[in-house]
Amino acid sequence: MSLLRKPYLLATTIAVLLAVGGGLATFGVQSSVQADAQATVAPPPSPVDVATVASRQITDWHSYSGRLEAVDRVEIRPLVSGAITAVHFQDGALVNKGDPLFTIDPRPYAAALEHARARLAAAEARAAYTASDLARGERLIVDNAIARRDYEEKRNAAREAEANRLAARAALESARLDLEHTRITAPVAGKLSRAEATVGNVVAAGPGTPPLTTLVSVARMYAAFDVDEQSFLAIINGRQGEAGVPVHLGLANEDGHPRRGTVSSVDNRMDTSSGTIRVRAVFDNPDGTLLPGLYARIRLGTREPRAALLIDEKAIGTDQDKRFVLVVDEANHTVYREVTLGAAQGPLRIVEEGLREGERIVVNGLQRTRPGQTVDPRPVLMSGDPAPAPAARAAGDPDKS
Repeated sequence: MSLLRKPYLLATTIAVLLAVGGGLATFGVQSSVQADAQATVAPPPSPVDVATVASRQITDWHSYSGRLEAVDRVEIRPLVSGAITAVHFQDGALVNKGDPLFTIDPRPYAAALEHARARLAAAEARAAYTASDLARGERLIVDNAIARRDYEEKRNAAREAEANRLAARAALESARLDLEHTRITAPVAGKLSRAEATVGNVVAAGPGTPPLTTLVSVARMYAAFDVDEQSFLAIINGRQGEAGVPVHLGLANEDGHPRRGTVSSVDNRMDTSSGTIRVRAVFDNPDGTLLPGLYARIRLGTREPRAALLIDEKAIGTDQDKRFVLVVDEANHTVYREVTLGAAQGPLRIVEEGLREGERIVVNGLQRTRPGQTVDPRPVLMSGDPAPAPAARAAGDPDKS
């Protein structure tokens, strides 16, 4: 029996092996076909926001840092010596031109004025007498009734008396001015500092004495800043004081540059060590927030606007030291494009080279897009572009209100 069953078992084993091998081969062929079919299905295009590059009229702005300066700044010093008898203002007060600030004891100067008046009266009396005496001498000299020497003495006395009269009149005017200077008033309208001397203190006259207070004008304010040589030649040279040169100012706590002014003066020489020139612009200060010494951000604009291409900042990529954008061609393929950028214009950036008007660029989704990739462009507006007018609904539209 064992001899007869061995061929049977061998044939059965071979048949089973052939069946299993055929099944494995069929499964392998089906798996390969499915993999090839999956490989031929392309991934869907990535959706990205795309905007069209357009040309706009812009003004080129150059930014600078500066400090505010008062148009008028006065150190109030006494012109006569004496004791302060009154202080007529509060520290930090706003005053008009001519408002009283301090009073110095006027009594010594009032007495000096009366003394000067008395001396003038005496001098005028002496002058009148010598003039009359000279007139008599002139009549007598005609008839040779008086010596020539006596006549010369009378004429000399009359001239001396007239000179003394003029001197007494000048002394009276000086005494009157001294009395006026005991009442110190504001020479210009503006804002005062604190009073450095109070009632009872004795002050001295002279330019070297400490000031009683300081006064700065506030109606207008200067902003002083340094401009580089190229900007000076292109924007300011020969145009200072013209309204066509725009200059704007913003304080440290303000957004943008909300205040508009004019260039008032330019220094007479370029600083060769720094390559800059000092420029001063004047700004109105109706709300009084501009104070001397404050830090100011200043923008100086070109006189004539020009056409330029502007794109969103978020559309710009960085490749080491290069800047690039992804341009979407007619086949919706992205193309790497290196660009040369200019100054910022709000949320946009000027493109000097690398783009043409009418081209489409990726403005959102730049991080998930690569050059040469097929994308699904979704048109959007560039920042600052006007929104399209809403389309009119068709007649019979159920949503029509």
